[in-house]
Amino acid sequence: MMEQNGVDALKLENQMCFPLYAAAREVTKLYRPYLDVLNLTYTQYITMMVLWECGECSVKALGDKLYLDSGTLTPVLKNMESKGFVRRVRSREDERMLIVTLTDEGRALKERAKSVPAQVGSCIRLTPEEAKTLYRLLYKLLDTIE
Repeated sequence: MMEQNGVDALKLENQMCFPLYAAAREVTKLYRPYLDVLNLTYTQYITMMVLWECGECSVKALGDKLYLDSGTLTPVLKNMESKGFVRRVRSREDERMLIVTLTDEGRALKERAKSVPAQVGSCIRLTPEEAKTLYRLLYKLLDTIE
C-alpha cells in the first residue's frame, strides 16, 4: 500500500482531481437540455460565448481562451460551420492563420441563449457567496497550472 503522509495516496476520496472532474461533468450535463434547444453542444456553446464577445477570433486565440487544443477545436468549428453559425476563413495577413467569424445566424443565436446561464444557475444550489468563492478558486487553480 502506497502511503503519503499516512494517507493512502491512491484512494479516490483523497484526490482533488476527482471532485473537479465529476463536478465539471455534472454541471456540463445540466446545460444539455437548454443547449439542445439551441442545437449546440457545451463546447460549441462556450465557443459561441467567446465569439459573441469578440465577433471574430483566430482558432489559436479561441483555443487559448477555452483551454482547448486545435485537434479538439477543429471538428467543433467544422460542425458549427455546417450548422451555419460560423465561417472559417484564412487570414489575409498570414495564410497559416484561420479566423472564425460569426454568421448572421450565429449572431442571432445570442438572443436565444441569453436565458441559459440563469436556467443552469437555478439548478446549482450554492449561495451567491459560495459561487463567487468557487469561481475565484477555480480561476486561481487554472492560473497556477499554466
